[in-house]
Amino acid sequence: MADLPAASDPTRIAEVKAWLSSQFDAVGKDVPEFEYTPRAVAYLHNLATLSQSKTHASSIVANDFRIKASEYRSQAARIREILENAGLAQESLQANVVASAQVLANVANLLNVRDTESSRWWMVSFLVAMGDISLRKTGVEEKRAKVQKEFKVLLDFTRKAIARLTYLKRTLAQLEDDVAPCEAQMENWNTNLHVIASKEQQYLQQHANYKDKALAALAIEDKKRQYAAAEKYLEDVLQSALATSE
Repeated sequence: MADLPAASDPTRIAEVKAWLSSQFDAVGKDVPEFEYTPRAVAYLHNLATLSQSKTHASSIVANDFRIKASEYRSQAARIREILENAGLAQESLQANVVASAQVLANVANLLNVRDTESSRWWMVSFLVAMGDISLRKTGVEEKRAKVQKEFKVLLDFTRKAIARLTYLKRTLAQLEDDVAPCEAQMENWNTNLHVIASKEQQYLQQHANYKDKALAALAIEDKKRQYAAAEKYLEDVLQSALATSE
C-alpha cells in the first residue's frame, strides 16, 4: 500500500486520535485501546478525511436550508403585513375563504407549482399539472378496470373450483358410504363361491362314483353274456355228443 510509509507520520496518528476522540466523545464513550499500526492508521485517516468532508458538506447544506428558512419567514412576515394593511388578514376573512385559500395552496403544493409570481404562468402551470393528474387518473382507472376484470375471472374460476371441490367431496362421501354394503356383498359372493366350489367337488365325486358303478354294471352284464355263451356252447357240445352216441 502506497500510504503505509506516510501512515507512520506522528502528525497523521495525532489527527486519527483526535478524530476518534471526537467521534466517541459525541456518543459518550471512550476510545477503545488498539495498536496504531501503519495499515490501521492509513485506513482510519482516510475514513476521517471522508467523514470530515461529508460533515462539512452537510454543514453547508444545513446552513443553506437555515438561510432559505429565514428568507421564507421574512417573506411570510412581509406578506402577512401587506395582507393586514389591505384588510385581508386571516382573522378578518370568512371561514370559507380561508378554507378555499388553504385548498388552493394544498393543490399547488400537490401539483408542485412553484412559480406564483405571474397569474398567467401560474394558471398555465396549474393546467399542465391538472392535465398530468388527469392522465395519471386515466391510467389508474384503466389499471383498475384491468384488475377488476382479472379479479372477476379469478373469482369465477374460484367459484367453479369450489363447486367442483364440493361435488368431489359429495362423491367421495357417497363412495365411502357405499364401501360397507359393497364389502358385505363381496363377502356374500365369496361365501357363495366357496359353497359352489364345495358343491362342484361333491358333484364331481358323485359323477365319478356313478361312472364307476355304470362301468361295473356293464362288466357284470358282459360277464353274464360270456357265461350264457359258455353255457350254450357246453349245451350244444353235450347235445352233439348225445346225438353221436345214439
